[in-house]
Amino acid sequence: MNITFITGANKSLGFETARRLTSLGHTVLLGARDPERGQAAATELGARFVQIDVTDDASVAAAVADIEAREGRVDTLINNAGVPGPAVPAEQLTAADASHVFETNVVSIVRVTTAFLPLLRKAQHPAVVNVSSGMGSQALTHDPERVESQFSMPLYTASKAAVTMLTTQYAKALTGIRVNAADPGFTATDFNGHRGTQTVTEGTDAIVTLATEHPDAGTGRFIDRLGPVNW
Repeated sequence: MNITFITGANKSLGFETARRLTSLGHTVLLGARDPERGQAAATELGARFVQIDVTDDASVAAAVADIEAREGRVDTLINNAGVPGPAVPAEQLTAADASHVFETNVVSIVRVTTAFLPLLRKAQHPAVVNVSSGMGSQALTHDPERVESQFSMPLYTASKAAVTMLTTQYAKALTGIRVNAADPGFTATDFNGHRGTQTVTEGTDAIVTLATEHPDAGTGRFIDRLGPVNW
């Protein structure tokens, strides 16, 4: 049975990913920062809630210890937690804004992945799925035919470009662990005021694919629901 841990899973893409993987028979550990919301989401899905603040070393260590004591391993780690950053003109962005976005979207993937490596290495076919975005793709954000080119979000896009590169580098460095990135696409979530043109289920297609594919499917890839993403 596949044991899957998902960060930021009490709502939106994380919650739908947890729902779908639970329905496919995964033992889902639903990670969330807020205990009340996290437990409510886990109860609704029949998953187990694990409290985690991905920006806090002690919280991440406590989550690892909890899972080590209960499940003993993690087969699939899904780094989903993230923030869009402030919705202000570029000239109003501050260094503090940048630090917050990169701390949550990039640094926390390093924090969580490193902490979870001992649990992943106890799995037969360990995998890491990083939720990135086509908004971090130079190819897509410069293509007038793509929705990604219609927005200017300097901090979010830069952080997601970093997530994708981090993914490819981890894929090279972490021997025996499959590491890939998913682009949910323009999905109706809280991030965009539910203006996205895809359903939340469609937005989780790439994540679920990477979490359920054959162990030999490959590493260091960046895909959306239709296939490889240019970036």
